[in-house]
Amino acid sequence: MTEERTYRNWVEIDLDSFRHNWNEIRRLVGDGVRVMQVVKADAYGHGAIEISRAALKNGAHCLGVANADEGIQLRVSGIEAPIIILSPSTIFEIDEILKYSLAPSISDISFACELDGRAASGKRILPVHVEVDTGMGRGGILYEDALDAIEAIASLENLEIEGVFSHLAVSESKDDPYNERQGRLFRELFENLKVRGIEIPVKHLANSGGVVNFPEFHFDLVRPGIMTYGIHPGSETVSKVDLAPLMTFKSVIVLVKEVDAGYSVGYGRTFRTERPSRIATVPVGYGDGYGVMLSNRAEALVGGRRVPVAGRVSMDMCMLDVTDVPGCDIGDEVVFLGRQGDEVITAQEIAAKSGTISYEVVCALGKRAPRVFLNKGEPDSYEPRLRRIFMPEEERSIARIDGIIRSCFRARASDADVGDAIFYEMFENLFGRRNRPLELREGFKYRIRVRDFCGGDAADDGETRGFFKVTSRVEYRKTLRHPLFLVGCAFNDEQLSALFDEERCEYRWLLPSQPGDVLEKDFVVHSVRIDGREVVIRNREITDRGLEVWCGGDELRDKLNRDVKVEIEIVTKKLKTSRTFSAYLVYPTRGLEICFDYAGTGLRNVRETSFFSGKRHSPQVTEERGKSMTLRLGDEDWVFPNSGVTFSWDL
Repeated sequence: MTEERTYRNWVEIDLDSFRHNWNEIRRLVGDGVRVMQVVKADAYGHGAIEISRAALKNGAHCLGVANADEGIQLRVSGIEAPIIILSPSTIFEIDEILKYSLAPSISDISFACELDGRAASGKRILPVHVEVDTGMGRGGILYEDALDAIEAIASLENLEIEGVFSHLAVSESKDDPYNERQGRLFRELFENLKVRGIEIPVKHLANSGGVVNFPEFHFDLVRPGIMTYGIHPGSETVSKVDLAPLMTFKSVIVLVKEVDAGYSVGYGRTFRTERPSRIATVPVGYGDGYGVMLSNRAEALVGGRRVPVAGRVSMDMCMLDVTDVPGCDIGDEVVFLGRQGDEVITAQEIAAKSGTISYEVVCALGKRAPRVFLNKGEPDSYEPRLRRIFMPEEERSIARIDGIIRSCFRARASDADVGDAIFYEMFENLFGRRNRPLELREGFKYRIRVRDFCGGDAADDGETRGFFKVTSRVEYRKTLRHPLFLVGCAFNDEQLSALFDEERCEYRWLLPSQPGDVLEKDFVVHSVRIDGREVVIRNREITDRGLEVWCGGDELRDKLNRDVKVEIEIVTKKLKTSRTFSAYLVYPTRGLEICFDYAGTGLRNVRETSFFSGKRHSPQVTEERGKSMTLRLGDEDWVFPNSGVTFSWDL
């Protein structure tokens, strides 16, 4: 990617260094330990969206954030991996935790009970991680209360304890006995839980310092943060792991002045030149995370040389003494953090001069600047600041989104009324319900096989006379949200609408008739597979919504929130005299193939009437006369909801 620079300050993030650091983590923990990439605080200032994607490509099991807003930012950016909120959540965040499938941490029984109740009303089983305070003195249930608290949480019907964790207070110090005390308490907790018959699937204790200094604390999962960004958690770890910093903070000189000796620079006149000097103004200040404490103390790099910060750092600017950099001029690059030529300024150096820690430096530095991500030394992607920050509630409200979409249709339609009609027809069923998630499907294949009934398929009792036997096989890829889901058959439009309101309904069929025993023959779910695994059909029942066939269960929990291949095969019947068969798409879908196979039925003049909205309105149609007709769109082509095709014929 080549991105023409239109910004005066920018932060470069080296993804090659990120991969190097990940390889070091893998070397330390081995293949048997899962890794959570901690991306809270905008990935420690590095850009949470791109860092999350890079971490998942490198094998991250899940992502760690500080609050629901950070998790939502990743979800609305298309990230579907498990996201765990590491800080205690508030009751006000529960609705969004449920809506965006986030896994909260629990430090309080009352919060767990409220979460359980809200999950029950939404018919959800929510994975949670329980934090135990073994000595950090921050979040978590006090250790002496943890055993009873975890047992109580485990008894809640709509919460599933996926993990229990604690946090090391001094992990950067290998010889501090406090670490061993915390580790001993953590182990004893699980021994006592086991006595009570409670098994915890995931145990995690090690942060960056724990990853390097305490292999015995790796358990099932580790939570590296600062070390993935190339910064050592403490001086003791430098010799144990080779880390490469990712971040370089750059700007440009916008003004150069030739001044005499005795010239004062900046607020308070804290710097005065001792000789004729050249003073450069750079558009970086404490509003960009470059703190006032660096005034007259820090250095920057210009022309591969160190130059001092001259005078007090103001909100949007600082000044550099560039007298000793020959030829320095407006437009020259300035590096405040990172390497230029043979010189390098580290986060640790800036932290020491600011009286803080390197964590704060990278989190704050360049907070108003875009991130430019480098692959193999070249710009690969670009993330502007407004994409990184979380939009306020007003801007991301359903009403606001609806208004934007409706305005787009109005602008493209012949008049406002037509635009509104298109909006309501195509999008209201998707966006109109506040808590309804938007599903995306890929690789959609639908094969409809139409045949005459034969004697072996049904007794000659007249029930199938005048009907075709229709075998429908559908497959697609999607993110699995529920381990238990249903395939529904509605008998009228009202029931069909009710099935659309059920987010656990994976597939819906309309069979206008009256419910009764004949449905055992009229609508049969022949098979359901997830990633090639046969799924158990749990129950068939007639309800107010029609015939409900429930499939799956706990055996699919390992597939939750992951991309899976869904395959469903249904056998039903079709009245011959109707002379039409329709197939509809009700979700945004990328890639499509629909085949109507009617070989041996005697159908004549089979034709298709398709109505697709998206980049390509007309699919490629191929026909084997007297046998089949197939419609195709490319694997990268998106199809919007309420698209479809109707096949019609003569007898």
